[in-house]
Amino acid sequence: MKKTLAAALSASMVTASAAMAADAVYRAPEPVPAYESGKTGGVRIGYLTCDIGGGVGYVLGSAKEATCTFSSAMGSEPLDTYTGAIRKMGVDLGFTTRSKLVWAVFAPTAGYHQGSLAGLYQGATAEATVGAGIGANILIGGTSGSIHLQTVSVTGQLGLNLAATGTSMTLTPAG
Repeated sequence: MKKTLAAALSASMVTASAAMAADAVYRAPEPVPAYESGKTGGVRIGYLTCDIGGGVGYVLGSAKEATCTFSSAMGSEPLDTYTGAIRKMGVDLGFTTRSKLVWAVFAPTAGYHQGSLAGLYQGATAEATVGAGIGANILIGGTSGSIHLQTVSVTGQLGLNLAATGTSMTLTPAG
């Protein structure tokens, strides 16, 4: 019995000293890669501002028309317009009379081509409105793959509404 206890004690001491030795090994931290322009977010080239029509949110969702304008970060004149629809599927209770949604637009370089923001964006929305209210949208997608919208946007709206939904927004070049 004493030999078994002594063997177990010596084995635990060897294990503990090996564990402490392993902890004492110094490892240099991995180098942090340098930021390269265009690979992580790109250049902000402008803003997409959407006016969203009013409507009623049904228990399981809603659909509202949107008219959007892209404006360059260099000047305030509108460069491109889009029409589309915002569809929500989930809890969407109440009504809104009008909403405004603003996105920052990013590209790998400081350039923009007409119609580049067209496509389908999908994600989620959370909104609360009593008179005037706000919401947050997390939408990703589009068709070009290089020009993209800021992942999170803010919505300002008027009405009485509560929403937590899966959301999709389709943009089509106007005219």
